[in-house]
This record gives sequence, structure tokens and C-alpha cells, in this order.
Amino acid sequence: MERKATEIRRTVLETALRGGKGHIPPAFSWVEIGLALYHGGILAHRPEQPDWEERDRFLLSKGHGCLTLYALLADRGYFPRHELGNFVADGALLAGHPDPAIPGAEMLSGSLGHGLGVGAGMALGARQSGASWRVFTLLGDGECQEGSVWEAAAFAGQHHLDNLVAIVDRNRLGSTDYTENILSLEPLAARWQSFGWAVRRVDGHDVAEIKKVLRSPRHSRRPLVVIADTTKGKGVDFMEDSPLWHHRMPKGDEIGQARAQLGGEEIHVGF
Repeated sequence: MERKATEIRRTVLETALRGGKGHIPPAFSWVEIGLALYHGGILAHRPEQPDWEERDRFLLSKGHGCLTLYALLADRGYFPRHELGNFVADGALLAGHPDPAIPGAEMLSGSLGHGLGVGAGMALGARQSGASWRVFTLLGDGECQEGSVWEAAAFAGQHHLDNLVAIVDRNRLGSTDYTENILSLEPLAARWQSFGWAVRRVDGHDVAEIKKVLRSPRHSRRPLVVIADTTKGKGVDFMEDSPLWHHRMPKGDEIGQARAQLGGEEIHVGF
């Protein structure tokens, strides 16, 4: 899984460089979470049948981190890898934020703060129709400063949606500054608990730990939130935990340094 994480980060970097844009550090922070979901046996899904009715739904609420989602979907065979090479080109399949036109993408998530509400609605609909599939929603911690997230959290707790899992990418950085300098989220676990959620906290870069929590039995009549402590920009030291690196692109010598830290100068990602 460590090798696969490096491979995914390489793909994210090269996809952004080819497209000339992209949010690299927000994508890097949730790579291990994505691996636990897509490679760890957590999600029930069929890449060859993206619209399989019994699939679990994964919603990337922090849509600006889409490069990791695209790398994972290509890696699992949802679409040909060469599509990564066309990222954000005119008429390309892969846009700067997820879109349901992309096989494996469940919602349009260009505007933050809506994924949990959509997920709660899906989870309620699944229960009312007798379906057994679950909904997993990945949120950025910066987006948890939005009121729409807590409205959805209250709704899910009120309706005891135990088929809903929220994962918070707790890298402690928003787009311009640390979250606690903008609008403090702590005590984050207690806030979720007050809305009727079961809460677990994990190392967001430990695939085994993430899998263990997500494989645990459902919490009776309570949705589950997993607060995953992560490092924004994980894998490239000058990007890590830096308010400067949200949507900034590496340039000049930075490109070589990033490539070297992700396994070498010559990186072949199969575009």
C-alpha cells in the first residue's frame, strides 16, 4: 500500500503538470483514505459496471481534491488511463471538479459544503427503499466551517442514518490559512457527537488503521464520522503543511524536487 500510495501521488503530480493546473496538496492529503476505500475492500463497487445498483456510493465533497479520485478510478479501470493526460483540456472527460459524467463519480462537487447533505439524502433513500448499500462522503476540514455541513449532520443524526459514513480530511489547512486561525473547529469530535454521530479518530495516512475502522460493525441507529488526521501536501516536503500550497503549481526546480521525492526523475504513469 505504501508503494501504491507513492504511485497515486506520482500520477496526481503528472496529471496536474500536463493540465497546467490542479490542487495537488489537497489531493495528496487523502491518498491513503482513497486506497483504503478502493483497494482495501471497503467499497462495494464494480469498475466494469459503474452504475451497478447495489454499489456503495462514494461522494468527494472536497471536489478540488479530485486528482486523487481520478487517479484511483483510472487505476481500478473505470476509464482508460490516457484520459488523465487530457485533464482540463477542452471537451475532456476529466474536469477540475468531479462530474457525474465521469464513470465512478457520483455527484458534481465544485461548490464545497454540499456532499454530506447529498449523502444524507442518498442514505435516507436507500433505507426507505430497503437497499443495503452505504454512502461514504469525504469532507475537507475547511469545508466543515460551513453551516450546510452541520445542517446535514443534524439531519443524519435525527434520522439515525447508520448507513452513512463521513470521513473528515483533517489536515488543519484551508485555502489560505490554518483552520483554527480562520474559524476554530475544535473540539471537533465533541461537535459530531452532539449531533448524534458515532466518532472515531485515525491516522489518515495509515491504510490498515483506516480499514479497521471502516470495517467495524455499524453503530446502531447512528451515522459514523471518521476524523482522519492528515498532512496537506503529504509526500513532498516543501508542500507539506504549508498555507502557500493549496492550488499553487510547482515550477522550475520544484518540479524535479517533487518528482525525486516521489520516486525519481523519470516517472511513467501510463498516459
